[in-house]
Amino acid sequence: MPDLIGDSPIHDEPELHPLTSETLLHHGRVWDVATETFDYHGKPITREVVRHPGAVAILALDDDGRVLLIRQYRHPIRTRAWEIPAGLLDVSGEPPLTGAQRELAEEADLAAATWHVLADFQNSPGGSDETIRIYLARDVSAVPAFARHDEEADIEVRWVPLDEVVDAVLARRVQSPSLVVGALAAVAARARDWATLAPGDEPWARHPVVGGAPWHTR
Repeated sequence: MPDLIGDSPIHDEPELHPLTSETLLHHGRVWDVATETFDYHGKPITREVVRHPGAVAILALDDDGRVLLIRQYRHPIRTRAWEIPAGLLDVSGEPPLTGAQRELAEEADLAAATWHVLADFQNSPGGSDETIRIYLARDVSAVPAFARHDEEADIEVRWVPLDEVVDAVLARRVQSPSLVVGALAAVAARARDWATLAPGDEPWARHPVVGGAPWHTR
């Protein structure tokens, strides 16, 4: 069905407004915080922006339709949270798919023979350029255990039926955004016989770093 504005399906529209000034407030190990002033239709607007390298997440699905979940401590929310494996795009020049394969091995001691793009999302577009790609990984197998440290040292692992994961999402018992988006996207894709999946190496044009956005200054 067409949208209410035109005949094309709804889609986000990239739009560039020139920066008139920017100040780096904080340079961190993972992300930076900057103040940016931009010209918006002749009016200057100033916003604080978190500049983030982005991340990948992996919804691994076994032959029985179960999702690989991990649980680890997350200090900012003082919670031991259920999640899907994920990690930052913090290796220079590493393709996102390679990063996802690495993270699945490092966090869950797994490899997968079949990879597809399941969903992309922007975590908090009002204040951050953080962009996350969720991969669907299937035909999984075990790999040698990885030596984990800090909060990852006591990661718990559980295989949970996809429908039970969705039940937990809808009951608000789990709230990790990658898990929420990934589980709901997987159920929707499964209902469409997985026709919505994209190849694992699909270009990621909307990612501010990988996609080469001209306004990204990280």
